[in-house]
Amino acid sequence: MYTSMNAFLEDCTQEAELTLKVLDKLTDESLKQAVSDAQPRTLGELAWHLVGSYGAFLDSAGLKMEGPDLSKQPAFAADIANNYRKVHDIAISALKEQWTDAKLPEKLVLFGFIDTTHAGVLQFLIRHQIHHRGQMTILMRQAGLEAPGIYGPNEEETAAMRAARANK
Repeated sequence: MYTSMNAFLEDCTQEAELTLKVLDKLTDESLKQAVSDAQPRTLGELAWHLVGSYGAFLDSAGLKMEGPDLSKQPAFAADIANNYRKVHDIAISALKEQWTDAKLPEKLVLFGFIDTTHAGVLQFLIRHQIHHRGQMTILMRQAGLEAPGIYGPNEEETAAMRAARANK
């Protein structure tokens, strides 16, 4: 659990950079990749969901943010990634202005039914991002894209490192 805003801001910035590694590899065509016929949620919908999640979590916790219109999912992967950048930056600025370390242990009810604290909301936000980013990397593979290494190298990066070592 976060005990300081600085700890959260550092973690959030790092996780946003990792999420952008995924979003920046998406292609316009890959946005149509569905989980399955039975579960039609697409890679584009998951990516757009991550953009909207900042506002959903933080608004439910009482943070006031002005951001871009997120009512319609863009057709282009670059637009999704750029909106993510904007929303992340707006959220970070709003958090710096409105929340302090003292606010983190204050209790609230998230989305009307989850008993938590302000620190808990921030933790949910990060874990939610990680959860959907993992789903997206699977769909990227199904769409024929190379998923980036996140907390370590991916298959291709590992193979390249092994080949480089073998050629020494």
